[in-house]
Amino acid sequence: MRNELPSSAEKMSQTAESSFESKAKEVLEKARMSREWDSPLADAATDAEEMTFVDWAYWLYKAERPVLKAEKNVCEILFMHDKSIVHLPDGFEERTSLTIGAAGDLMPSDGIECSRNIIFEKVADVLFEVDLSFANLEAPVTEQAFKSCAIAGWDPENCTLLRSSVAQFSALAGHNGNYFTALNFANNHALDLGVEGIETTRKLFAQNRITAIGIPKAPEEYARATVIAKAGVKIGFVSATFGLNGRRVPPSENYRVHRAKLVSKFAEPELGLLKKQIEDCERRNCDFIIASMHWGFEFEYFPRHHQIETAHHLVECGVDLILGHHPHVIQPVEYYRPKRDPDRIAVIAYSLGGLTYDGWEPAPHLSLGLALKIKLSKGIMDGNDRTYIECIKPVPVFQKVFHQNHTKVMRLEKLEEQLTETALDRSDEAFLKRVKQIEGYADMVLKNRYLNE
Repeated sequence: MRNELPSSAEKMSQTAESSFESKAKEVLEKARMSREWDSPLADAATDAEEMTFVDWAYWLYKAERPVLKAEKNVCEILFMHDKSIVHLPDGFEERTSLTIGAAGDLMPSDGIECSRNIIFEKVADVLFEVDLSFANLEAPVTEQAFKSCAIAGWDPENCTLLRSSVAQFSALAGHNGNYFTALNFANNHALDLGVEGIETTRKLFAQNRITAIGIPKAPEEYARATVIAKAGVKIGFVSATFGLNGRRVPPSENYRVHRAKLVSKFAEPELGLLKKQIEDCERRNCDFIIASMHWGFEFEYFPRHHQIETAHHLVECGVDLILGHHPHVIQPVEYYRPKRDPDRIAVIAYSLGGLTYDGWEPAPHLSLGLALKIKLSKGIMDGNDRTYIECIKPVPVFQKVFHQNHTKVMRLEKLEEQLTETALDRSDEAFLKRVKQIEGYADMVLKNRYLNE
């Protein structure tokens, strides 16, 4: 017999009075039996400001059992082309080039500071031996002492708070003295520690020569792009986060974070802020525009239809590369030929997942992240300056925990390298099973397109 899930908070409130925990357990048990939430829940909220009890229960369900199915026709759109269509057009004369390494969430966890200069040693060629490197810092930094705070739990007020110590930040933001060129901080955790968290984080960015994306220093910088010039190429970053975990700031502080309702349950996507930044890139003669998008639905392996429409619209407005983060799992990379320039291939990474997660060895779906290694080429096409993506390589990575000098440490491994006969320890059945599970998620999302390059 089919178990019907409650469709609204009101229906749930009609049940006997009980704690959030007991109510959630009851709903989650029904969901596991019915499997209704194994598909994307229509009209779900992802912004804490809009979430009802049912949305929180759905969130908890997905954290344990990620959504592997896509909305109707989504896969047909996303997999229409593969990366073989990414190449320089005929007649293009290259003058200079630039390499980019990009990845998703950097999230602190207790003891991660012990892994400093170890975390990235196997992926440094992708993320640090490039002209420009990018990731999303998922937690504000504080210099004050604090107790650990779990990301998952029964209490919605507590399951959204993240914070990082200076030592944790130092382990996550660089490798052997090399730091990420740019870190996005326009995300839903930006105000978890209030203005103090933003200011402390910005100070550490400046000390390590990291460019901050999405957190203007002053009101006059709001809705302006962040421009980085490297190797003769001027890159414009535009940015926005879908929400701030329901946290509000005084009107005088509204400039602090680039925020727009990108995936609202009740409103059409707000794109005005991003369009203003795109226009700013054009005024400042940027060669290439990257959109850093903190958006989407956590623990879902495919974007929603309205996200695809938004991504295509932004590309037609001038964006050349979209770097998405927030879902904590990877999502497909789309290769899209815009109408504004048929010679151009825009790359849309809907979610790069995470490089680290809040926990030492999370479930396989949370351990998998995606890094991109991209080469841009700037030159002349039909007498005009143009900058195109010359080639791209998606690199699935995952977290491996081991002991070094009697200390537990974590390192990112390239999935492809761990799948070789020499790398797999056949005697370690648990690790072999874990790697195979991670490979299954990567194959589902990337369709084996990262192998044999």
